[in-house]
Amino acid sequence: MKLSKEERSWILYDCGNSAYSMAVTTALLPIVFGMFENVNSSMDLGYFNSLASILVAIISPILGTLADYKDKKKRFFLFFALIGLISTLSLAFVSPASGQWQLLIVFYVLSAIGFAGSNIFYDSFLVDITSDDRMDKVSSRGFAFGYISSVIPFGISLALIFVLGMDEAIGYQIGFIITALWWGLLTIPMIRDVKQRYYIEPEPQPVINSFKRLGQTFKHIRNYKTVFIFLIAYFCYIDGVDTIIKMVVPYATSVLGAGALDTFTLLGILLVIQIIAFPCALIYGNLAKKYSTRTMIIVGILTYIISCIAAFYISSVWHIFILGALIGSAQGGIQALSRSYYGRIIPKERSNEFFGFYNIFGKFAAIIGPFVMSLTTTMTGNAKYSILSIIPLFIIGLIVFLALPKEKVTLAEEHFPIG
Repeated sequence: MKLSKEERSWILYDCGNSAYSMAVTTALLPIVFGMFENVNSSMDLGYFNSLASILVAIISPILGTLADYKDKKKRFFLFFALIGLISTLSLAFVSPASGQWQLLIVFYVLSAIGFAGSNIFYDSFLVDITSDDRMDKVSSRGFAFGYISSVIPFGISLALIFVLGMDEAIGYQIGFIITALWWGLLTIPMIRDVKQRYYIEPEPQPVINSFKRLGQTFKHIRNYKTVFIFLIAYFCYIDGVDTIIKMVVPYATSVLGAGALDTFTLLGILLVIQIIAFPCALIYGNLAKKYSTRTMIIVGILTYIISCIAAFYISSVWHIFILGALIGSAQGGIQALSRSYYGRIIPKERSNEFFGFYNIFGKFAAIIGPFVMSLTTTMTGNAKYSILSIIPLFIIGLIVFLALPKEKVTLAEEHFPIG
């Protein structure tokens, strides 16, 4: 499939922000956070992940309705991308020696808001840059190339960390700088080439009218049967996906201990996950064409349930490698196909508003998982049990998702009013 210039530029942003997801959310920040002497446990990071998710979830649908107006989407996208970039860069200037872990968390929460906020508008641009029949493949390529390209800045950072010392903060701090620069560089094509094609014409009192439209959508969202069922299912299963992404480092470290799992090996495992996720995301996109998007999302959910059960029994480094490969096989596919499935069943001229709901369901879901894992660890005193606490969310998500129709459904076929 030959990509258009807009599709390539859109995919390049995924290549840029995936570096943040890999380096900051999953790998480097949890380790740096654990270096502060006045931090009780790296699992406490789950509470702050939940805080960032709450803030994004609150503002996302409001911003989405405003961004649906002509020429507004890219402005909101750029604003949040800059917040993310500047905050990620700022992480490099908070040293564990200072003891100011609170300042590190402030920058982290801001970077998470910038990352997630820009993704609301980035995801919604999917309907502008490609057609319905190409969405699965374009979305899958975004995640796939995002995973494999993030290996470059992360690999450079990992090499510096190894040279400068695994227990020295300086290597990790330089890693934050490399991540911010990589993310910023690959944002340029998106800003230059991607345009908003579906929009609502400007009108008087846009803020007041945006809130009115938001209220109407809240009131009638249940009338969009396919959209509503999908969002409920997505709320549940994406919780587990996001939780595993955010908590895999704290979990593995807590279960196996620092002695059994050294930092360099753990970061190497994360690198392997990214490499495996690349071809698997592409495979998911191709198989969706043959077996349907719905079928492949179900396969992804089942893979995660198996992964959680397997994670409970890990007792060696090799188990982590096998588990990482299993997670990597489904991670990109389930995220990419969820995005494209949703993009096909919403009204395109209100894509920001509806992707705002997509984001709010995803982010409120991401509040539950990290919090439950941290709480389970606190209550039981054993981090091993925390991974089992998110399995019910995958199961509920699967049951609800099975209620979706097998045949292809579009918004036009549902015949439900917006309000």
